[in-house]
Amino acid sequence: MRRIFLDANVIFTAAHNPVGKAALLIDLAARLSWQIITSRLAEEEARRNLENKYLQSLPRLATILSVMDIIPGGEGLKCPLDLPAKDRPIFEAALLSGSTHLLTGDLKHFGPHMNRPEKTSGIVVQTVADFFRDLTEKPQAGG
Repeated sequence: MRRIFLDANVIFTAAHNPVGKAALLIDLAARLSWQIITSRLAEEEARRNLENKYLQSLPRLATILSVMDIIPGGEGLKCPLDLPAKDRPIFEAALLSGSTHLLTGDLKHFGPHMNRPEKTSGIVVQTVADFFRDLTEKPQAGG
């Protein structure tokens, strides 16, 4: 089963753009039995940003959060990646939750770690677009 950890920016995007890829991901998760996870820290950041920019999206945020597993999260002290202090708890929470994927739009900080599960403790760090690309690509038949 896919266990997909969402960073705050993905949750924010899903809440304010209900027809975008991030919202589609959450809708598909229920149908395909994927587990969607986030941390309390990411939830709070998404909520704070929506309150500042898209107040009308808060009801959609509540709906999204109701189908997610929200974990307390890490403190960033055991993060094996070279990340800024503010991002370390996000990766650590994904790691602690046993996530198979960490989806984020933060290319500046997570970009060097994307699509390198051998370097990220087995977690596939991706954008939502990369996740869908990998999902739709069919493996080549041998021969």
